[in-house]
Amino acid sequence: MSETVPAKTEVLTTRYYDAPMGTLTLVGSALGLRAILWPNDNDERGRVKLGEREAGSDTQLERVATQLDEYFAGTRQTFDLALDPRGTDLQVETWLGLASIPYGETTSYGTQAANLGRPRAVRAVANANGKNPISIVLPCHRIIGADGSLTGFAGGLEWKRWLLDHEAAHAGQQRLL
Repeated sequence: MSETVPAKTEVLTTRYYDAPMGTLTLVGSALGLRAILWPNDNDERGRVKLGEREAGSDTQLERVATQLDEYFAGTRQTFDLALDPRGTDLQVETWLGLASIPYGETTSYGTQAANLGRPRAVRAVANANGKNPISIVLPCHRIIGADGSLTGFAGGLEWKRWLLDHEAAHAGQQRLL
């Protein structure tokens, strides 16, 4: 009788990053950046479900930290990183589509759904945005309500406003929200 060998559990690497809004946790897999966790995120909360993690030095996460430094300094407007988001097909499509929203600009959930070729899936697209595991890099903060109002954000609305104001200032615009 042969013994079944359990599949090896994927171990993710973490690195802590000091951002203007507090300590973010960068989580990477062998394939790329899996998540950026806000100070209020935890596995029980359910926005991002991750497996076993260990702290460690990882060239890939150091690159993420460097690009975040540049973003917060106002010298980087787009990210060039290997990403490894995990979710349903719609979620991943929604998250990756966020990268096409220009720096310093906003769009609505309805426009985002239409751009994905799913104009009737506004609610599903909004729910997917709410579970975006790689905020800032995949800029869900650039999605606002159809009436121009700020809507939910994993880091909190005050940080959504801060990110939008930060981008507007570095793009030479003024935000009035």
